[in-house]
Amino acid sequence: MPVAVVTDSTAYLPPDEASRYGITVVPVTVVVGDREFLDGSQISAQAVSSALRVSSKVTTSRPSPERFAGVYEAAAAGGATGVVSVHLSGAMSGTVDAARLAAQSAPVPVEIVDSRSVGMGLGFAVLAAAVSASLGESPFSVASAARRCAGGTFSFFYVDSLDHLRRSGRIGVAAGLLGSALSVKPLLHVSGGAVSVLEKVRTSSRALSRLEDLAVVAAGDEVVNLGVQHMGAAERAAGLVERLRGRVPKVAEVWVGEIGAAIGAHTGPGVVGVTVSPSGGAG
Repeated sequence: MPVAVVTDSTAYLPPDEASRYGITVVPVTVVVGDREFLDGSQISAQAVSSALRVSSKVTTSRPSPERFAGVYEAAAAGGATGVVSVHLSGAMSGTVDAARLAAQSAPVPVEIVDSRSVGMGLGFAVLAAAVSASLGESPFSVASAARRCAGGTFSFFYVDSLDHLRRSGRIGVAAGLLGSALSVKPLLHVSGGAVSVLEKVRTSSRALSRLEDLAVVAAGDEVVNLGVQHMGAAERAAGLVERLRGRVPKVAEVWVGEIGAAIGAHTGPGVVGVTVSPSGGAG
């Protein structure tokens, strides 16, 4: 394709879709104690869960500008006349800034897209860009497809505890302490590129029921794609998918999978999320 599509590992794209469209995935670094691992290839969500359960320090760091520069140079060497690089929210990570730095010296024009999301909220935007690129559209049009998809996407998720998000700085200290003090089950969403508390409920079953309701409302009567992701909660995720299939009237595609180590480092085990995205580009 004349336009190469690049993203980072927090999109957690289904591998066959990344391969189908030739999407290059640049891994985020996960740090456990003093050891560094590449997300998606060198460390699993299960390993992060185990580390968190024994209170090991787990953090993440952005890919270096040099890593992005190498990817953009390889795309140009492979015949791409442009690159569209779509990444997780700049409010959550410096990944998109690293991509911008690398783009300044790339041998072909590079359009950088801040999806203002993460997980399949990012993944659906990447797939929309890839579909546009497969049609031979310009870098500007490919980037616009990603931005339109991201702008119409809703992401909601449930975590067993806010402690991990609070410790990693991905949610405010006050919100994190409040959730712990009340022993509630927090429902969160991605809003304005950041994670914030949407509701607090008393039980995990009620939290999953509200996730379902929120997704149904977000979908409305439009044709949508659904993404359900989890960390060590496959049974909960499968049940949510089954109920959503019965309640969302117009579903084009459903993607189900486990999040990887980089997001899991911040959410902790037990997270279940649902993403509702317009079906115009992805899938």
